[in-house]
Amino acid sequence: MFKKVLIAEDHESANLSVRKTLDEFGVKEREYVYYCDDALMHLKQALAEGNPYELLITDIFFEEDGRAQDLKGGIDLIKAAKALQPHILVLVFSAESKVGFIDQLFKEMGINAYVRKARRDVEELKNALTHLANDKQYLNPALRQSIKKQNTYEFSDYDIILISQLSQGMLQKDIPYYLEKNEIKPYGLSSVEKRLNFMKATLGFSKNEQLIAFCKDLGII
Repeated sequence: MFKKVLIAEDHESANLSVRKTLDEFGVKEREYVYYCDDALMHLKQALAEGNPYELLITDIFFEEDGRAQDLKGGIDLIKAAKALQPHILVLVFSAESKVGFIDQLFKEMGINAYVRKARRDVEELKNALTHLANDKQYLNPALRQSIKKQNTYEFSDYDIILISQLSQGMLQKDIPYYLEKNEIKPYGLSSVEKRLNFMKATLGFSKNEQLIAFCKDLGII
């Protein structure tokens, strides 16, 4: 298990979840900071002393409180931490649920685990720490499945237009009039129905509402 952990988190309630979990795992050497600049300073100091942190736990979004900061949030902190210490493990603990965004954190930012702030997040943190201690990535199975669905279907501009109009309350039968008015083809009702049905069948949904909710989670509408 980890001997030295750094936590960057500006909410006390979330801090308590992390503390409880680290206590149960017997992590004695840990530091809590409320600002990303402070986190980077601790990382630099520990590295200079030859006793680097093994794991960084950070939120993504930090509220501004008037204190000037060079690092504006968790994304900036992760980039700086990886540049300073490429092999440090990163666990993101955040309320963000958009699977497209979470997928990017793994693919582009190189994070090792993601835990969403929600019910049973202490249990999720335990699972994540256990996976990381065994050199494995961690992501909740439900989120992982959503990302898998996302990656099996590439939404076209036409698809996004259809879903966006539905999400704004337009009836499916009225979409052809909108498409024709804006010179977007194909605009026949049959074409609209076939495309929506194809998306739902491919992604495993039976209702337009499910498709809309999924696309909102992805952040594409």
